[in-house]
Amino acid sequence: MQIILLDKVVNLGNLGQIVKVKDGYARNFLIPTGRARRATEAAKAEFEAKRAELEKTAATNLAQAQAQGEKLAGTAIKLTQKAGVDGRLFGSVTNHDIAEELNKQGFKLAKSRIRLPNGPIKMVGDNTVSVVLHTDVVVEVIVSVYGETA
Repeated sequence: MQIILLDKVVNLGNLGQIVKVKDGYARNFLIPTGRARRATEAAKAEFEAKRAELEKTAATNLAQAQAQGEKLAGTAIKLTQKAGVDGRLFGSVTNHDIAEELNKQGFKLAKSRIRLPNGPIKMVGDNTVSVVLHTDVVVEVIVSVYGETA
């Protein structure tokens, strides 16, 4: 299925590009989330009429993400979890825990924006976590996990 991208999509294309994707990806994800439209003649004409407005919106979103990224860059989070003598946690630290702590510090982030490269954190110590604010803005945050004995 050919679609017109209404937003930048990672590993697919930029705003305004006409790309061919599998039908299920378009019908189940791209079109319902508002990131794309079917590439019909009417949709192409409508897109060209709204192109400047969409580009302005995309630039505004990018600027907001960059501003938030500058505030968030270098932020350190301290979390305390119950741990054993050897430093292994009882349970783990997930993106939900990190998002909750960032929200307490004043950053409004959804847990889906936090990327844990090696899965949930299961050991005491410092870890680097990626926070994706925009497709072009990725910020590294340091998460320090401290153990408390049970």
